[in-house]
Amino acid sequence: MNIKARVINLIKEVENGKYSNIVLNEYFRDNNLSKKERGFITELFYGVIRNKIFLDYEIDKRTTTIKKDWIRNILRISMYQISFMNSDDKGVIWEATELAKKKFSVPVGKFINGVLRSYQREWQEDVKELKESGKNYIYLSYPEWFYNKLVSEYGEEEGELFLQSLKKTPYISFRVNKLKYSCEEFEKLLQEKKIDIIKKVDSVYYVDSGILLYSDEFRDGKIIVQDASSYLSARNLNPKPDESVLDTCSAPGGKTAVLGELMENRGELLALDIYPHKLKLIEENCHKCGVDIVRTVKMDARKLKEQGKKFDKILVDAPCSGYGVLRKKPEAIYNKNSENVEELAKLQFEILESASQVLKDNGELVYSTCTILKEENGENIKKFLEKYPNFKTVELYIPENVNGSYDNVGGFTVDYKEDILDGFYIVKLKKNKEKG
Repeated sequence: MNIKARVINLIKEVENGKYSNIVLNEYFRDNNLSKKERGFITELFYGVIRNKIFLDYEIDKRTTTIKKDWIRNILRISMYQISFMNSDDKGVIWEATELAKKKFSVPVGKFINGVLRSYQREWQEDVKELKESGKNYIYLSYPEWFYNKLVSEYGEEEGELFLQSLKKTPYISFRVNKLKYSCEEFEKLLQEKKIDIIKKVDSVYYVDSGILLYSDEFRDGKIIVQDASSYLSARNLNPKPDESVLDTCSAPGGKTAVLGELMENRGELLALDIYPHKLKLIEENCHKCGVDIVRTVKMDARKLKEQGKKFDKILVDAPCSGYGVLRKKPEAIYNKNSENVEELAKLQFEILESASQVLKDNGELVYSTCTILKEENGENIKKFLEKYPNFKTVELYIPENVNGSYDNVGGFTVDYKEDILDGFYIVKLKKNKEKG
């Protein structure tokens, strides 16, 4: 099957509700492709999803109605190649025309040819017009509300840098589980498999191939898929052996496993979630990693006082809008709105406030999210510190090769300056004993 025809099928799966990263990983697992083929498919697949608003704007400008998804997707793919890839435009148009003729008819092929030739001539002028008319959000391919939100929080220049950075191609990352494996052993495995390291953050490796998903090492829990940003939120809590530790919003258990590893499998580690099937997932993932001190509990983290116990350290990796991980799940931007953010910020504060009540005096709490919006991050922490002056922010551990910015309350955002890691927010709080 032609590669573009394959990509059309993959895009259709995402439009039917499957996560893009799962669709692509499953396809690569089931098909024996060269590294070059995998790279080309990845670029086209994610490129179309990331730029869907702009591509559809250009298609709708040149057509009345398109009833068949296949036709819209071949136009999207071809327009993406013309604008965003170093392609031979005439070759792109010819191939799309021939594919349409073969699948449908000569008239359909002529229609595709006409639309793409018009686009080839005019798209750069269209982009100029969008920018001049205050509609750059269309070219950047974001909902208008999200563009305005980023610009209002960070200013136009910095906001657009954020938006552009979220379009970059993601790399898969594996964390070495030191309860079962070593970095030296993993690096030897990478050499044997001829897999290149893109970036290393502590025990997290970004690599140029996902083939290790089907390895014995992955199956045995020696390595797990985890972004360094996610790892750093747990690493910053830095629990010690024999401490009592709470992970308030645990699923799927990746950070819980880091906490267990840091505790050397000694102590008390409580993992919460409100859904039984997610608790089972936490148990399975921790068992796979050899972490056996975890006790899962079905509980709403907003009701922590009811369980009557206090903890040395607490991780609040709060439910969030997820806009920091759009590189990996670009389709997520199309089904959320500003009301979602307001509701989430309120929920996050309630969970943080609840967790703070069951933290021991001199205990430490890490609050983190996988979003870049200030409303869910620094603004929540500022409000919390004003309400609870016995809490103070403390210094974070951020490796030198991780780029981002500190805010005025001491939190760190992995932001547009970072090319590889997911966008993330981390802040660490210490509870001082209240006077009187």
